[in-house]
Amino acid sequence: MIPERSVEVLRAIVQDYIATSQPVGSKALVDRHGFAVSAATIRNDMALLEDEELIVQTHTSSGRIPTDKGYRLFVDRLDQVKPLTEPERHAMEGFLSGSADLDEILGRTVRALSQATKQVAMVQYPTLGKSRVRNIEIVPLSDTRVLLILVADTGRHEEHVLELGVQVDGQFMAELRSKLNTSLAGAKLSEVDAKLKDFVKGFAPKRASEVQIVVDGLFEQIDANRTEKMLLAGTGFLARSEGDFQRNISPLLEAIEEQVVLLKLFSELEADSNGIALSIGRENPFEGLSETSVVVSGYENQGAEVAKVGVIGPTRMDYSTNIAAVRAIARYLTKALGA
Repeated sequence: MIPERSVEVLRAIVQDYIATSQPVGSKALVDRHGFAVSAATIRNDMALLEDEELIVQTHTSSGRIPTDKGYRLFVDRLDQVKPLTEPERHAMEGFLSGSADLDEILGRTVRALSQATKQVAMVQYPTLGKSRVRNIEIVPLSDTRVLLILVADTGRHEEHVLELGVQVDGQFMAELRSKLNTSLAGAKLSEVDAKLKDFVKGFAPKRASEVQIVVDGLFEQIDANRTEKMLLAGTGFLARSEGDFQRNISPLLEAIEEQVVLLKLFSELEADSNGIALSIGRENPFEGLSETSVVVSGYENQGAEVAKVGVIGPTRMDYSTNIAAVRAIARYLTKALGA
């Protein structure tokens, strides 16, 4: 059991190191934080923290810096998450207001989160298994072409231009659209194949070919939704914090660029009671992420989580601010999808 004063010393070391990026010594702790004990007593506390592998002495200084384990204890003992200031909140709300299309909403979201945290921000598109059909539209484009639009309840949509090979009959296309919506409205995207198994048989043989083209186009749109997608912003912030990484950051940049690792990490992180999932340093199992921390929160549609949003950066990050920003953005996305 670590004494409470030693935990306070650890908290002060983490806060100072995050703020200054410099190793922290005992005298600086006494001067900055008003501990009612001597520097020698603080050194004893620091020795205990070092024995517990919560801090480590750098080879260039007598000061100490937090370890991954130290950051973890600091985060777990956060009394409260620092709320966004009024100017920060108003700036974020102003930047995000007025979006209707899912792509625009997510694009604005990831940029706003990056600016608020000065980290690489990531937002995951809602995935296939958690989406349902909201609406299907068939819009005539030319004599023989129509635009097929699939809209999911998460706001994600796919558009596909179809060549029917026959004269477009607007009245029949309206009938086809109505029957598709009757059959599929509210259905999970993963259920569409089964629900349309005998759909073509409900039409006259002379209409079968154009109905089949539309149904096949819908299946292609479902397949497009099977691909997990992620938007990122703020990669340039990594270059500015390159000094926080002891090793080459190229593996990290490659992991961010390829996205596969990040999507897998998103799927494995489990949120705490406050809706936040946090992975610090070597807690990350993937190559290239061992010197980073990832803060993630899920956003919802109709009471169920559909995807996640978060930030990734060096372990020397402002955890309190970043947690507050990620949580605020997740709540915004939940509200936007429910609008």
